[in-house]
Amino acid sequence: MKYSNLLYQSSLNQLSLVSRGKVRDIYAVDEQHLLMVTTDRLSAFDVVFPTPVPDKGRILTEISSFWFARTASIIPNHLTTIALEDVVMADELDQVIGRAVVVKRLKALPVEAIVRGYLIGSGWKDYQSSGRISGIDLTPGLQLAEQLAEPIYTPSSKAEIGEHDVAISYEETVSLLGDDLAGKIRDVSLRIYIQAAEYAYTRGIIIADTKFEFGIDQDGTLYLIDEVLTPDSSRFWPLEGYQVGTNPPSYDKQYVRDYLETLQWNKQPPAPELPESVIRKTSEKYQQVARKLLDV
Repeated sequence: MKYSNLLYQSSLNQLSLVSRGKVRDIYAVDEQHLLMVTTDRLSAFDVVFPTPVPDKGRILTEISSFWFARTASIIPNHLTTIALEDVVMADELDQVIGRAVVVKRLKALPVEAIVRGYLIGSGWKDYQSSGRISGIDLTPGLQLAEQLAEPIYTPSSKAEIGEHDVAISYEETVSLLGDDLAGKIRDVSLRIYIQAAEYAYTRGIIIADTKFEFGIDQDGTLYLIDEVLTPDSSRFWPLEGYQVGTNPPSYDKQYVRDYLETLQWNKQPPAPELPESVIRKTSEKYQQVARKLLDV
């Protein structure tokens, strides 16, 4: 099957490429602004795959924009009102329409702010071995996929492409960022998660966990950046059929991770090609969560 409008890697000749991340290509607009292009690249286990996922970039951009708007009362974000037509040449617009935004140029902070509301994934593994997650003691006897008494903040360090993020304690974030900034990030992350989880629940979705990224401007003001509460940065479960003790199906790329666990692959580059059936199913899951969250 062939897809149209796939974008694995952007190429904007009129702008200077600043960086090419796992999913996003970043271009310089001027000293105060960047163009962030969300491609259809897929990463899992911190490795970028050679096979793009149809519609992924546009869906991630649409979902992030929705959540940025809903969380603007909690924290400012990096979005601007500058139109793509004002920074991208007309003959290159087709590449980026619907999948790119002009954002403030900020200093990204070296911490991924992870919030967990349910016991799953690496958190479940940590709990099984120690009864704790990131140094936080949890109630004994919890089951797989069980909701925690309250959401917990379990940060990690940010890794380079091809490297794995490493869980760190809150105290380590204080060492990296200072007490005031580390505390703000923790508190804001928990507030956003709680608000978002309550909304998503009304749409038939459980947000099991998520991660946020933050940046600061020259004045030290904290901003929410990158993406927010997307299928790439969050674990979304259908509320219908949810049952403690079982690994729920998901609307996110956990489907890909589960497939990869069946392969003889060491989770290091190069990543294997993904079969057509896995790509198609993954695209469908991204579309499903967008319809539910955004009512589109």
